[in-house]
Amino acid sequence: MKKMMFALGLSLLTISYIHAQGLKVGDKASDFKLKNIDGKMVSLKDMPQAKGYVVVFTCNNCPYAKAYQDRIIQLDKKYKAKGYPVIAINSNDPELSPEDSYDKMVIRAKEKGYTFPYLFDQTQDVYRAYGAQKTPHTYLIQKEGTDLVVRYIGAIDDNYQDESKISQSYLSSAIDAVIAGKSPEITYTKAIGCGIKDKQKKS
Repeated sequence: MKKMMFALGLSLLTISYIHAQGLKVGDKASDFKLKNIDGKMVSLKDMPQAKGYVVVFTCNNCPYAKAYQDRIIQLDKKYKAKGYPVIAINSNDPELSPEDSYDKMVIRAKEKGYTFPYLFDQTQDVYRAYGAQKTPHTYLIQKEGTDLVVRYIGAIDDNYQDESKISQSYLSSAIDAVIAGKSPEITYTKAIGCGIKDKQKKS
């Protein structure tokens, strides 16, 4: 009986630890400084006119990430002018995913005509701090004074395969709500995509 209780306690502790990792809606996000595809270092504070940010953890190689490339460009074009630019981050380890190397990032950004920074999380510290798990995985962040407050975490919408069959645009709805001074009706959804490639996790 004692062994069973110990095992149960250990399981609950493990689950609590997993859920404690990364950001949650309402948390304050940290800024970062990462290398952009133009060779320059970029941080959120470099965009003082922004009212917030749409941080998207994505990559080159994942089929889900590829399916969302054009939609992410559309999001940036629509919301950058309203104060919410897209910041894309590739956190994949290129040793595990060679197509996600920095050089390949530069090529992909030029091919697709990315209108936003595409940053390389070489140390993988940023994705771990945010708690991103998939590509793509999105975080809507709103500026409140000097704080960066998380307002939405999860998927971009509910149909990665066919844009014409989307019934819920989670991220757009959340951004629209925040711009209107409201709280998003849906603040969290499960991100759908490929696991971020990390040697520590052997994903």
